[in-house]
Amino acid sequence: MKKNLTLIFIVIIYSILNGQDNKVITGIDNLIQMNFKILEGKRVGLITNPTGVNSNLKSTIDILYEAKNLKLVALFGPEHGVRGDYAAGDKVETYYDNRTKLPVYSLYGKTRKPTNEMLTSIDILVYDIQDIGCRSYTYISTLGLAMEAAAENNIEFVVLDRPNPLGGLKIEGNIVEDGFISFVSQFKIPYVYGLTCGELATMLNEENMLNAGLKCKLTIVPMKNWKREMKFNHTGLQWIPTSPHVPHEFSPQYYVSTGILGELGVISEGVGYTIPFQIFAAEWIESEILADKLNSLKIKGVEFRPISLKPFYGKFKDKKLNGVQLHITNSDSVNLMSLQFLFMQVNNELYPEFNPLKMCNNSRLEMFEKVLGTAKITELFSSRMNYEDIKDYLQKDVESFRKASSKYYIY
Repeated sequence: MKKNLTLIFIVIIYSILNGQDNKVITGIDNLIQMNFKILEGKRVGLITNPTGVNSNLKSTIDILYEAKNLKLVALFGPEHGVRGDYAAGDKVETYYDNRTKLPVYSLYGKTRKPTNEMLTSIDILVYDIQDIGCRSYTYISTLGLAMEAAAENNIEFVVLDRPNPLGGLKIEGNIVEDGFISFVSQFKIPYVYGLTCGELATMLNEENMLNAGLKCKLTIVPMKNWKREMKFNHTGLQWIPTSPHVPHEFSPQYYVSTGILGELGVISEGVGYTIPFQIFAAEWIESEILADKLNSLKIKGVEFRPISLKPFYGKFKDKKLNGVQLHITNSDSVNLMSLQFLFMQVNNELYPEFNPLKMCNNSRLEMFEKVLGTAKITELFSSRMNYEDIKDYLQKDVESFRKASSKYYIY
């Protein structure tokens, strides 16, 4: 453990001493400035997707492929594939990258963890993916499972760090409970966890959070100039859509605000329309009345605007829906997770016969609880449909996790 941490901090100190200006320098650009020193002479496997780019938007795939002092031998793709050519939820099999002709092993098909066979010709695995800071977003599940595979095969693991677009201060939600570990809640962390992927990887490694307490030989190539209070729009970096429904740098805050409710399949959260995760809408809702009711709650940091729409695809395609668009004006002031429950509370006051928890099927409810990491929220909320009944439960682990995770802060 001490050896691993020492290596991590040597790389961090090197990076700080070589910092230049206030623009955030991501791990891949830092690695380039280091002339790929930690990869020198090694056969490299790269876990990435379209978000893995340098400051000039050149793919990390092509950067490592062209590097003279290492050999890129394989690519690994999470959900959506390494170059983003697969839709959400598509199961992808092994294929060959058109540009490099390298094998691309899918980590979102039958296999979600690199197999021994996939790793036989690899000395070191490199991870470079922009995440959104939310537990149910599956890239961190891929990260942890790949770390386990590296440990099992005695392969080094490198994380090229990137910003958490929600910042490094916001933590929301309960820790995942026993019986609710899944690909959308892979680790016992809060829903919004306030760490960069490099910090999270270090915590997973050092806190025995990988399967059977495994530990890999981990190195973090950190960013320069990133600060915990930064949102993505403060970094000076270009936002690459992390998936089709997270198209903008502000999309992650809306994903947290509406995405859990969206799992029930009863209320449209905007997927299928031009503003994914930015609305609450259904056929029975009266837009003006709902907006007035939600705005009367005077929730700091968010306003609700009446909206009518017809989604272009998905479950609600061509249906006339009414509801509200969320306008988050200050994400620091609002508990993002609370917004979907406050909506359900108001919806129950206005339309008690349309209860999303009763209207959904069992599989949808099961996914809702997997994403929440517990069934307790459903139990507590169902009786009165009142956010106050679950507020304390959702926040019960926040400060203890903040204390535990702060040991792994890099920035």
